[in-house]
Amino acid sequence: MIKTAKYFSLLTALVWMTSTAVATELKVGWINIERIFREAAPAQMATKKLEKEFDKRQVDLQKVGKQMQEEQADLDKNGMTLSEADRSRKERDLANLNRDFQRMQREFREDLNTRRNEEFASIQERANKTIKEIAESEKYDLILTDAIYAGPRIDITDKVLKALDASSK
Repeated sequence: MIKTAKYFSLLTALVWMTSTAVATELKVGWINIERIFREAAPAQMATKKLEKEFDKRQVDLQKVGKQMQEEQADLDKNGMTLSEADRSRKERDLANLNRDFQRMQREFREDLNTRRNEEFASIQERANKTIKEIAESEKYDLILTDAIYAGPRIDITDKVLKALDASSK
């Protein structure tokens, strides 16, 4: 019994020492992926590209919204002086314009989200490749992108940003 307890104690100590040695050799890095999507040159170029691509449609939406407000204000102001048929026609036109405006807004949001997802999927792919290259060249055992807490010592976001910016030039 005492012999078994000695072996157990020895085994426990050996496991503890091994796990401590392994833990000190483990090289871990952490990346703030939101910061990559916000600050990396490819992400900023994609954002500008999307703004340029969707700018005209946004201006058109603003014009239709302004037209709708003006027609509503006109109807509110002059609605009492119009004949029943004219007032009814203007209300119907305003309702149609409102429906078209809402459809245009929905299509705009859907198209923008689809394009944004396409652009950022490409950036995610480039970032993953860059992260893997850094991990292999600097011999990281584990790189995380999601953590409740990560200290500045293991934060390699700046390295990834610099590598992505250099590759986009």
